[in-house]
Amino acid sequence: MFYRILPLFLLFFTSFTVNNSLTNSTLKNTTIKSIVSSESMSAEAKAVSVYNSLKTNNLSLPKLESFTKALTGFYKLQSKGIFQKNILTLIDFSLSSNSKRLWVIDLNTQTILLHSLVAHGKNTGEEFANSFSNAAESYKSSLGFYATGEVYQGKHGLSLRLDGLQKGINHNARARAVVMHGADYVADTFIKKNSRLGRSLGCPAVPAELTSKIIEVIKNKSCLYIYHPSLKAEI
Repeated sequence: MFYRILPLFLLFFTSFTVNNSLTNSTLKNTTIKSIVSSESMSAEAKAVSVYNSLKTNNLSLPKLESFTKALTGFYKLQSKGIFQKNILTLIDFSLSSNSKRLWVIDLNTQTILLHSLVAHGKNTGEEFANSFSNAAESYKSSLGFYATGEVYQGKHGLSLRLDGLQKGINHNARARAVVMHGADYVADTFIKKNSRLGRSLGCPAVPAELTSKIIEVIKNKSCLYIYHPSLKAEI
């Protein structure tokens, strides 16, 4: 009798083990997906938390949407060891060039350090930026994430090289000589005379009097993000 029951017992045991293994595997995969989803949500939640905790130094806050995209992208890139500083520079090209649309933020202290005018490329738009390119000689701005590079003296004086981190979006920045530099046309006086800020050949040009201060803070592998709602590509 025992020998008749044994094969049935073994068949049941094997079936149970396989099914149990598949169930555990399914649960494991579900858990991993949940964790990934949770991590994704927590990055956004953390960005909102940082935003709500920012010390403004009596400076205006960026928009929540642009800041959230900037900071969540920063976290992803930071995890890859790309940045050496917890400094985030956010440029919001959805705003009028007549308004201050560049923020330099110290993420260690969650403090806005600088808030400034910044120019876009002359073929990117008049007062508002609306057309972008990664191509040489386009004289357009490029959106997305950058790592700041080295400082040098160029035709615009003190300048900062930029390395685009998004293929097809801004990876030609260094080859195009898209850099941060100072310019006299990035000034309130220019706006008053021309009804808009001056424009560059594609560089995020800043006020001449703030150039050295901004570059000193953000140089050497910090994160710069140029935002516009038309950019859909994720980092």
